[in-house]
Amino acid sequence: MDTQAIWAMGLMSGTSMDGVDAACLLTDGETVEAFGPAGFTAYNGRELKSLLYGAHAAQGCATDVLRDARRWPLAVRAAAATATETHARAVEALRAECAAGQAPALIGFHGQTLTHRPAEGFTLQVGAGARLAARLGVAVVSDFRSADMAAGGQGAPLVPVYHRALARRLGLEGPVAFLNIGGVANVTWIDGDRLIAFDTGPGNALVNDWMAAAAGAHFDEGGGAALRGRADGETVAALMRDAFFDAAPPKSLDRDRFKAALGAVAGMTLEDGAATLTAYTVEAVGAALRWLPEPPRRWLACGGGRRNLAMLAGLRRRLNAEVETVEAAGLDGDMLEAQAFAYLAVRAARGLPTTYPATTGCARPVGGGRLHRPDGA
Repeated sequence: MDTQAIWAMGLMSGTSMDGVDAACLLTDGETVEAFGPAGFTAYNGRELKSLLYGAHAAQGCATDVLRDARRWPLAVRAAAATATETHARAVEALRAECAAGQAPALIGFHGQTLTHRPAEGFTLQVGAGARLAARLGVAVVSDFRSADMAAGGQGAPLVPVYHRALARRLGLEGPVAFLNIGGVANVTWIDGDRLIAFDTGPGNALVNDWMAAAAGAHFDEGGGAALRGRADGETVAALMRDAFFDAAPPKSLDRDRFKAALGAVAGMTLEDGAATLTAYTVEAVGAALRWLPEPPRRWLACGGGRRNLAMLAGLRRRLNAEVETVEAAGLDGDMLEAQAFAYLAVRAARGLPTTYPATTGCARPVGGGRLHRPDGA
């Protein structure tokens, strides 16, 4: 592939399993030349979303061969078909919005994560890249994690190399940190060409699960419940004794790694439980400072957690630093990860590294991703 910038489209569906973000990016795999249209396509109906959650739940039974030998592969197959179809619709919808010359020449397809267990050397993102390429008539790059894990890496986080490209585009003076607060939280520390990244601990997953169980809500909108509550410092301190926080990076997590923490807030009011779990995420980010060469001058928050005012206020106190959303730097926080997979697809097609020893723990820089051409070649 030549080194000229091309329009690429990135697709991302996160652990919320609500749908697909799609975003176009003009890039040569090193620099970000321009941002294009972006959009969201929801998974179509409760039944299809239930398939995804069912497959995610079934992975917990995969080792019980006698009891559930058939459940896991059948659930995964159904989820893969669902994910591929929805991603195809997302591409078709966004292509209709592309101006002349913006039609993507390449698609980065992350797939829907059902489980990520790096300690066991196992990760699963469902979706058929070859089928997507054939249907859309566009080359598709998928399977971004396997090569990294084969080289001894954690398979995550994948976005840090794009964070570095954004820091360069914005002319940010280092060290600067991107803090992504999704189901789990991860940090990317950037100082010039230096890049360090790892998962810090829980992100929104615990608060979301607490709100769903206690109030039937999908999340703590704006951090309102947490702002009305009082965090239990002793509970947070006890939760921080988890061995994960004493392990040196690189390190990455599955969404449900800290799910036992929900038991620690059982019996609290809705507000106090939300405040305590939010404080847990904040303290986990603060504890990550010990693994950084020096504190960032500026933190840019992305992911759904950037909308949680209680979380942002807690981070500013705990980090004693400037913490802003990526919108303050002129970026689209809703589409940043989708853009990243457009960028990663171009890097993969050009044979450039997508992960590094200091981001995932791989033995050497690795160019992840598998290229699928529309003709199957």
